Amino acid sequence: MRTHRQILCDPTGFPVWSSPVEPGRTHDLAAARRHVLPALYAIAAIAGLLTLTDKGYKGAGIGILNPTKGRNLAPDNLTRNALLTSLRALGERVNAILKTWRALTRIRLDPARIGDIVASVIVLATLERGNY
Repeated sequence: MRTHRQILCDPTGFPVWSSPVEPGRTHDLAAARRHVLPALYAIAAIAGLLTLTDKGYKGAGIGILNPTKGRNLAPDNLTRNALLTSLRALGERVNAILKTWRALTRIRLDPARIGDIVASVIVLATLERGNY
């Protein structure tokens, strides 16, 4: 069974939060609306902090920046997309960090347990890093 989860990282690409596991058929935006977007809206409204996402989060709401979809985009949209993608590249580092933990390779458990393992790895990685 395929599963996936939402991961939030800090501006350095370090993981700080993971959602519960969702079935693989769940759209990213639906999972984000269920687990994380309400908190991000509050952060955007109060502190003015923005969240960078991929194209799958189009229409996510206040404070959520994602690239413009489409072909033959105008130069300003192409430039915006390139800037957002380059900024998001650091955020993609979160998956690389998580994949270095042996506990997350070749998991043969009930998919519902994967979320607990990912959350534990985030805690351990934070303790190992020492910036908490």
